[in-house]
Amino acid sequence: MNWLPQFSLERFKGIILKEFIQMRRDRLTFAMMLGIPLLQLILFGYAINVNPRHLPVDVILADKGPLGRSILYAFKNTSYFDFIRQLNSDEEGREALNQGDVTFVISIPPNFSRDLVRGDKPVILVEADATDPVATGYALSSLSGLLTSALQNDLKGPLAYLNGASGPFDLQVHPLYNPEINTQYNIVPGLMGVILTMTMIMITGLAITRERERGTMENLLSMPTRPLEVLVGKITPYIFVGYVQLSLILIMAHFLFGVPILGSIVLLYAAAFVFIVANLALGIMFSTIAENQLQAMQMSFFVFLPSILLSGYLFPFRGMPLWAQAVGEVLPLTHFLRIARGILLKGNGISEIAPEIWPIALFAVVALTIGITRYRQTLD
Repeated sequence: MNWLPQFSLERFKGIILKEFIQMRRDRLTFAMMLGIPLLQLILFGYAINVNPRHLPVDVILADKGPLGRSILYAFKNTSYFDFIRQLNSDEEGREALNQGDVTFVISIPPNFSRDLVRGDKPVILVEADATDPVATGYALSSLSGLLTSALQNDLKGPLAYLNGASGPFDLQVHPLYNPEINTQYNIVPGLMGVILTMTMIMITGLAITRERERGTMENLLSMPTRPLEVLVGKITPYIFVGYVQLSLILIMAHFLFGVPILGSIVLLYAAAFVFIVANLALGIMFSTIAENQLQAMQMSFFVFLPSILLSGYLFPFRGMPLWAQAVGEVLPLTHFLRIARGILLKGNGISEIAPEIWPIALFAVVALTIGITRYRQTLD
């Protein structure tokens, strides 16, 4: 108890005052303390939705009778399905699912109305992109009521006998690319992008600030090098680190979790190069803006949080409002998740993933350009 009489209230007040002064001077840290809770509140309160509705659907309507259209209106009335266009063949429907343009393809066969009136119980096929089981689960569960309710207004009078307990037609649901609805097929490929995003941004986020805090920045500035040479030279070794991580995750995903690899590994590695460079460029940009390593880490976390929540990794992308989807489209992780899942689960080729590569490359160029500009300012 010897320390108690030595406690000074004035010194205690002085320490408190000093901490408030430092907090006021470190505006970035103070902004993070307020910004991160607000960001979480907004994202979880407005953007996150595990029960997405109005999912895009293509229709193959081979029957021109009124009963087929009544079925389609019943689909739409569930609020889970939004019709985008009408296709002419099953090949077009499969291509739309491969591209990720739609979540479902509904096929109504020829002579549907005739077979239904005859009591032959025609089959309606619903093909679903099950690479994200959470996004399609609620929509598929809503189909159970369509068998008995879809044609209630049509099957009256002489057709009333068709209103049996089992329904006048059958629904066949084909969950493509993940027929067993295994959530590991969705989560594990996504982990490639999440781990690369976290590690690549954090590692290079400390690159310049570490030099400054260790006192070696003066030596670096005295070298006859240009900013582009310095920044690219700093991120290049970590490209190999990213490939090591990618290889380990792929090996474990396939042999430990049984994730199929239907597409080209070479194509996945080529797309991963652009993604790794984009994250390294973002980290090096933070490193040139931050004044110390703590600020660089705070910036990294501030980007990592929305990347996890808005990319479609944990929550269905199409379930978010349009403004959140617009923000998510800016993030490299959003596009890489589509690339990784498309190559591994769908067997996508270069034509299918090309629309997702150029946004990542553009992001990398912008981030690296800002980093070069900020690095030039530190030379003054």
